[in-house]
Amino acid sequence: MKSLTGQSRRRACRGIGTVGLLSSLGLFAGLCLAADPDQVTTHYGTLTSTSAPHSAVRVSRGIPFAAPPIGTLRWKPPQAPANWTGVRRADSFGPRCMQAPVFDDMVFRSGRMSEDCLYLNVWTPPQRVAGGSPVLVYFYGGGFVGGDASEPRYDGENLARRGIIVVTVNYRLGVFGFLAHPELSRESSYHGSGNYGLLDQEASLKWVHENIAAFGGDPHRVTIGGESAGSISVSALMASPLSRGLISGVIGESGSIIGALPAAPLAAAEANGQKFSTQASMSSLADLRALSADKLLALEEKFAPFQFNPPSIRFTATVDGYFLPKAPAEIFAAGEQAHVPLLAGSNSEEMGPEAVLGDAPPTLENYRNAVRKLYGTQAEAVLRLYPAAKSGDSVLDAAQALAGDRFIGYGTFKWVELATATGGKPTFYYYFSRSRPRLSGPPSRGALHSAEIEYVLGNLARSPMYKWTSQDRQVSKVAQDYFVHFIEAGDPNAPGLPDWPAYTTRQRMNLDVRPRAMTDQSAARGHLFDNLQASPQPQ
Repeated sequence: MKSLTGQSRRRACRGIGTVGLLSSLGLFAGLCLAADPDQVTTHYGTLTSTSAPHSAVRVSRGIPFAAPPIGTLRWKPPQAPANWTGVRRADSFGPRCMQAPVFDDMVFRSGRMSEDCLYLNVWTPPQRVAGGSPVLVYFYGGGFVGGDASEPRYDGENLARRGIIVVTVNYRLGVFGFLAHPELSRESSYHGSGNYGLLDQEASLKWVHENIAAFGGDPHRVTIGGESAGSISVSALMASPLSRGLISGVIGESGSIIGALPAAPLAAAEANGQKFSTQASMSSLADLRALSADKLLALEEKFAPFQFNPPSIRFTATVDGYFLPKAPAEIFAAGEQAHVPLLAGSNSEEMGPEAVLGDAPPTLENYRNAVRKLYGTQAEAVLRLYPAAKSGDSVLDAAQALAGDRFIGYGTFKWVELATATGGKPTFYYYFSRSRPRLSGPPSRGALHSAEIEYVLGNLARSPMYKWTSQDRQVSKVAQDYFVHFIEAGDPNAPGLPDWPAYTTRQRMNLDVRPRAMTDQSAARGHLFDNLQASPQPQ
């Protein structure tokens, strides 16, 4: 038989499939399966990839990285996926994990919702490189109660065009992913419970370590990233001993496990789970496991709904003695986290000024009274670092800065500061201030929480609800340049880009139309919050 090039072999194989002769040409069919560039053989079986629209990027969707966490595997650490025979079609996103419709900015390309949801997606660059391409594993945000790896804003095509293999991952949410309970701890080999969603993420990193070379990736150059709950997740993965050797860098966009949605002590988390089961009239763990996924989700919506003002029950990370052997702040303070480069930051309007002012007009008197109500005897110290010169915009700016730090800015800063002090690797801190141009309505006062995602991942065109301009595209290009270089080398700097100093200089990179390094008040404000955290606050 005359030898065939890869392209002609693919044409010949597809032609044979079209005329239905594979069954009579077994040898040639075997040659096709072995050499077809659309196919990838993982440790668990062979799968197909498809072309991304308008590019040579290959996409493999809906790949199982763990067994379905259903039945007796509900509230168990993820188990290895089953092997399969034949060729698995990887052309559609797997189901999204169980969740209520909490966030109106989420758009899903997955066809349905299911408890069987532990799937990931891989975008592969057009060309393979010697030694393997660097990898970004990205985890979605959503407060640990929402989100999905299929969301268009997380699409990996544009970074893959630039030589990065991108992986997006589903993980269990809410009561399915974060329930701790005394009975669960008793049945566990490590006598802890909760964190199943975080353990899903860690299992996906093991899958990447074992399989990404088959896609042309380098398993020793894996950067993990995420926004909001995804950023909180990667900070937790950085702290966890289970991730050692699986990650080479970390990107955190707005949030850390040290601040927003902090890890609860095991006893408190177990009591929280016990309270939920009691309110739901479930007398045992067996009763909870016997519920259908829909009924369990309905109980969560009734007794533990997500809201920004903390409800009486909230399922979040747990210091379980296994994934997190002790409080994350203690891990970072002791230098026991993964010693890898870190790039992290937050946005200029993580939370609006109304989170401090309420419905009150933005006068100096109302602002000062609001701060005094929040901080009592510490109010004057807060007002010195969040000053307002006069009523109006000055008050709105001060209240907005304070609200953002209260919500998520402080925790992000504290993560960067501790990693800088104890990690032995470079850290880079940013401040994203580009406001997205809305199609209608008044403009936002800054970069809202999550506003940077489309810019840094190159997905402006996938968010048609904004009127993107040439300036937005320029901000996106530069932000991508920084992120790509960090994924490649652990440092965002490269020729042609404004210099981004490491945080040892206490400078922060302002990502906007004219990116520039700046010295701001992050450290002073962060240290103020250290003292505020240690002091009882007015109720």
